[in-house]
Amino acid sequence: MRTGIAVLLTAWISLGAQNKDISGTWVAKQNSPMGEMEIVYELKVEKGRITGTQRMPFGDFPITGGKLEGDRFEMTVETEFFGNVQKRVVKGKIAGDALEVELAMPAPPPGMAQGGPGGGPQGSPFGSATVTARRGTPTPSNRAPGIDYSSLPKVALPTIKELPRNGLAPTPPMGWSSWNKFGAKIDDKTIRSVADAMAVNGMKDAGYIYVNIDDGWQGKRGEDGVLQPNSGFPDMKALADYVHAKGLKLGIYSSPGPRTCGGFEGSYAHEELDARTWAAWGIDYLKYDWCSASRIWKNEDMRAVYQKMGEAIRATGRPMVYGLCQYGLAEVQKWGPSVGANLWRTTMDIQDRWQSMADIGFSQSALAEFGGPGHWNDPDMLEVGNAHMTTTEYRTHFSLWAMLAAPLIAGNDVRNMPAETREILLNREVIAINQDSLGQPARRLRKEGDTEVWSRPLAGGAYAIALFNRGQADAAVPVRWKDLDRNTPFHLRDVWRHEDLGRMVDQFTATVPAHGTVLVRITP
Repeated sequence: MRTGIAVLLTAWISLGAQNKDISGTWVAKQNSPMGEMEIVYELKVEKGRITGTQRMPFGDFPITGGKLEGDRFEMTVETEFFGNVQKRVVKGKIAGDALEVELAMPAPPPGMAQGGPGGGPQGSPFGSATVTARRGTPTPSNRAPGIDYSSLPKVALPTIKELPRNGLAPTPPMGWSSWNKFGAKIDDKTIRSVADAMAVNGMKDAGYIYVNIDDGWQGKRGEDGVLQPNSGFPDMKALADYVHAKGLKLGIYSSPGPRTCGGFEGSYAHEELDARTWAAWGIDYLKYDWCSASRIWKNEDMRAVYQKMGEAIRATGRPMVYGLCQYGLAEVQKWGPSVGANLWRTTMDIQDRWQSMADIGFSQSALAEFGGPGHWNDPDMLEVGNAHMTTTEYRTHFSLWAMLAAPLIAGNDVRNMPAETREILLNREVIAINQDSLGQPARRLRKEGDTEVWSRPLAGGAYAIALFNRGQADAAVPVRWKDLDRNTPFHLRDVWRHEDLGRMVDQFTATVPAHGTVLVRITP
């Protein structure tokens, strides 16, 4: 009798466990290189089968199937990253009033890597983790709703042609962008306060003139199709006027896809209308980010897609620096200027850590021939001052970007900078190398173990020479004038120490600290 009762009790417990219902909305928080992310699971369970959506700041991924058995479950999440659709099977369990779930993160397509296509460590830029989700209401957001990509109207692409140069960015653009510090948590007040700071803290005087609003400013489109900013930006024209009155310029962000990287409204099928809207507001700079466009077009369509917006900007009559953000795909360096672009991303997103910065920066030598006045290789924004690298590492970061003739777009909170951050970002001698009128990016002269020597020709016959040490211990690094194919003695100046080093006949050797740089300007 007791055995029979035990069997019935076990069956009842098992049946009760199988009937647990996890349908509904579950919310989790997770730290990432973009800051704290909110992950929302919208689940529906019918007869033990799970469907729904995993929502993240950079995309909504359908849950196409799964099963719930007792307090354990698994789900198939269809992730997408740059057109690389993957079905990820993740597992989870019910833990009291919470769900412990393996997070399904998107991974880049084969061959795409941190330092750009073909270079640097590969894998998801966000890593992997198990998150704890609880029933709740997602934080209110201006993100656009999910869409059925198969039902979108077809956009006609232009015939490929060469657009005339716009005459902008004769030297690499300098400014600030909201993304690396604030992500999508931005508003009019923040942008005004940043402009206020840049106007008086030495940044404007040093050449940082663009105040760029990255992703997260968008609201909804009106019945006339015009994209309105969200409630955090009550009047974009007034904001532009305010920034202009400070002697600065205003930039904005969008995507050729229907959704931006953060899941906000993109410019797909509204290219001409959006360009006219931005021109009417007084926008001076556009960052145009590929993201959801990869769900619609192939890489071979990319040139025409970016040309379409290039033509739309040109038709407004307003000068706008045009920045392509498509991560070095489709050999953009070969056609970027043809679509009216002044700069183009060459890499995946930078992260505020040494390995990310080094993987990106030291992978750029082969692209040197494609950069020049009005058209620049862009290894992504600066992380200087965001607190996850040392001052020595940030100095290397800034030196390398100066040598690469890369845009200097600060990404820290410029309203409150410690002295060491100011000293880096406002170093006029390093900035002068970046802004040199010859506009020729540096190349790697020599690599020996963890040390590298890079050279950049400057106007008037001078050179910038950077001695880099990527290792963990101090190292003596030489540079020989014969490496430059020059026999002339040079006068040297250390641009970080602001010190003349005298005349040297054949070579120069410096002790370079771990992860550090010695940057000299040499003049015949």
